[in-house]
Amino acid sequence: MLDTLIDQIRAAYASGSALQIQGGGSKAFYGNAASGDILDTRMLAGIVDYQPKELVLTARAGTSLAEIEASLASQQQMLAFEPPHFGAATLGGCIAAGLSGPRRPYTGAVRDYVLGIRMIDGSGQALRFGGQVIKNVAGYDVSRLMVGALGTLGVISEVSLKVLPRPVAEISLQFEMDETTALLMMNRWAGQALPLSATSWHTGLLHLRLSGAASAVKAAHARLGGEVLHDAAAFWQRLREQHTPFFDKRPLWRLAVKSTSAPLDLGNAQWIEWGGAVRWLVTADASESTALLMRQTARDAGGHATLFRGEPSADGVFTPLLPALHSIHQQLKQRFDPKGIFNRGRLYPDL
Repeated sequence: MLDTLIDQIRAAYASGSALQIQGGGSKAFYGNAASGDILDTRMLAGIVDYQPKELVLTARAGTSLAEIEASLASQQQMLAFEPPHFGAATLGGCIAAGLSGPRRPYTGAVRDYVLGIRMIDGSGQALRFGGQVIKNVAGYDVSRLMVGALGTLGVISEVSLKVLPRPVAEISLQFEMDETTALLMMNRWAGQALPLSATSWHTGLLHLRLSGAASAVKAAHARLGGEVLHDAAAFWQRLREQHTPFFDKRPLWRLAVKSTSAPLDLGNAQWIEWGGAVRWLVTADASESTALLMRQTARDAGGHATLFRGEPSADGVFTPLLPALHSIHQQLKQRFDPKGIFNRGRLYPDL
């Protein structure tokens, strides 16, 4: 199966034609529109190796996230970064998109758990970076470079990940408070010895998830108070997968800012996650003026803005890069995909 993909890539390299890398297609909405023939990675499926005692799993890129999470659950383990599926997600798409769920600020992001990657570059050469053990990196960690690259550097064929045990105990609490107070409390609690694993604020309600040892969770609950959220698993699942009416609206912006940033004063249609570090906003349109406002607001708050869902303006979905960073991206693209056949324009319009 790998040979079939390599042959397709080499043919595209020879002709200079474009390819769109696609697994389950669940993240097709994310990023700028790409062009070219579909390169389907779902033929590369299956868990290659899983060592529960070593907390390491290796699987091919086309393996469904559902299958991986089911295997981990059977051993009371999990993907700690809680990746969103948004549909029939595959492991390769999960890594390429680099998206993490509610647990991310407390346990780490996707790239923190990538141990090694096998990939195919733009000339059809099979490459391997990293390995299957935690301490296995010397020099540049190219495997983590593939996280969030949206397939613009190459086709991921196999991934090795560090996994973690599922928490022994978990409880979610609900508090009624306004946005300013919620941001203050989320940041205050983040600086204390509390087993936090998720936070969310929307329409006057702050939700807090505690995970860990039973004694630690019980003590934190007694200390914080709050109303117990009885459908907690379903709540965090809906938030992770954006299965609420709020996330059905367009355009949907994702502003990544300093968690201590004050309320952004951009209207009431917002949802706050990650202890205040992610602010989801719905705007009236995605015009150039709106994009400038979102990006300037995010920049002033120490971060950046992404048009997560909706029709982008001319400069694309992601915040344009500064010249020095853009030059680095160009050099990386040239090194891994010299003829620019993979996912043209998906990350930035001119790459």
